[in-house]
Amino acid sequence: MEKKNYKKPRIGLYTMGLKHYWTQFPGLKDRINEYGEFISKKVESFGAEIFYYGLVDSEDAGHQAGEYFNQNNIDLILAHSATYVTSACVLPVHQICSAPTVVLNLQPAAKINYTQTTTGEWLAHCGACPVPEIANAFNRSDIHFRVVNGLLGLNYTPDISMTDEITDKRPEAIRAWKTIKEWILAARVKRNLQGARFGFLGNTYSGMLDMYSDFTMFQSQTGAHIQILEMCDLDRHLQKITQEEIQHKRQEIEEFFIISDDLAADPLAQKPSQDQLNWSAKVAVAQEKLVKEFDLDALTYYYHGAPGNHYENVQGGFIVGHSLLTASGIPCAGEGDLKTCLAMKICDLVEAGGSFCEIVVTDYETSTILLGHDGPFHLKIAKGKPILRGMGLYHGKQGTGISVEAKVRTGSITNLGCTQTIDGKLKFIITEAESTDGSIMKIGNTQTPVKFKKDPDSYMDEWFSHAPTHHFAMSIGQNADLYEKISDLLNIPSYVIGK
Repeated sequence: MEKKNYKKPRIGLYTMGLKHYWTQFPGLKDRINEYGEFISKKVESFGAEIFYYGLVDSEDAGHQAGEYFNQNNIDLILAHSATYVTSACVLPVHQICSAPTVVLNLQPAAKINYTQTTTGEWLAHCGACPVPEIANAFNRSDIHFRVVNGLLGLNYTPDISMTDEITDKRPEAIRAWKTIKEWILAARVKRNLQGARFGFLGNTYSGMLDMYSDFTMFQSQTGAHIQILEMCDLDRHLQKITQEEIQHKRQEIEEFFIISDDLAADPLAQKPSQDQLNWSAKVAVAQEKLVKEFDLDALTYYYHGAPGNHYENVQGGFIVGHSLLTASGIPCAGEGDLKTCLAMKICDLVEAGGSFCEIVVTDYETSTILLGHDGPFHLKIAKGKPILRGMGLYHGKQGTGISVEAKVRTGSITNLGCTQTIDGKLKFIITEAESTDGSIMKIGNTQTPVKFKKDPDSYMDEWFSHAPTHHFAMSIGQNADLYEKISDLLNIPSYVIGK
């Protein structure tokens, strides 16, 4: 299945200035507009749909900009503070359009030419001047805002400038643009969750109280729709699968995975039989058809069935197909864990993976914790090709089938947990750590040895204190700052462990 495309975030941008300056200082208006156009192109290169209003230099322009952003259904407003402006010009934009706002204080040069600078030249560099006034007006108007400070990052110097404006390699520009990109990615997540379709197939694993979710509260906080599915919805497709489709899926499976032919230490995890491989391939075809029928963006599932029941056999073939779907941008979370499915979807939307995990065991000699699960794995972040093992029994569950054995590639990782608090609100718990290349068990489970910033016990002390669920999503990269921005735009509280 081809990876599902995400919707581009719709970013509104305007540049601030004061119209009284334009006749007083020739060239200033065009100069700061040029800076605004530079920002516009840079933001567009991050995969955003950009709506650049241009200059907001009066109260009337502020009203018009607000209407313009509303007309274009903006996800995020970037307010470029290019020179001094009265807050009365800017405030109407955000009173009319309630999209989240980030003020950009990006100075064009690292320093001005002190001996030759004129008033007009200085005004092109004084973007920080109005920010306190704007912040005060926003605060008193109950408008939430964020500010990015740094350098503009031009790779050339405008002809009008009296100083060197090439700052694209300076850390102040690199840091600022990294932060801006994170806000764009956060807006992408919000845009794609609005109206996303999360399938819920079967039920929640009985007795896992942390897994239970309130579907209405989930939709109200994320904007995503829950499509409740039955096993017969899947079985309807399963009954129509052709041998040709099974063979095609077998080829896909063999390209993605290593088919185990060794004898694992666990007698439950052995070489998959041809019947198991064919059945997993057949179920995977049906899973893909189900996703397409209901236009799903994610899937949460669990079903055990009565012993020997047909549906028990169907669910026994789930893991391979759900791993393939997860790699195609349709994250699949087992045991009916809707909250972790959300975390996995967020990780996938920012192209950082998002693999279904829980705590497996602690290795006190290496100060690592083994993290993984017997369910779907995000194949795009694997270290090497994952291994398929035939399972004589799914531990704690009914049925047999094929499971995935793999670990996340070595390097920086970030875990994103999603829990629910006593008042019914979602909450993110975020941890940055390092995936190591340590040993794992050969039991048909995904497992990754992880070293945290704290020793294992201190880490678990803090993690457990936030009442997490026992599942979370593992992503690659250092993403704590990004996930905090996503929680900000979604209005879901978050906490970073060990920050």
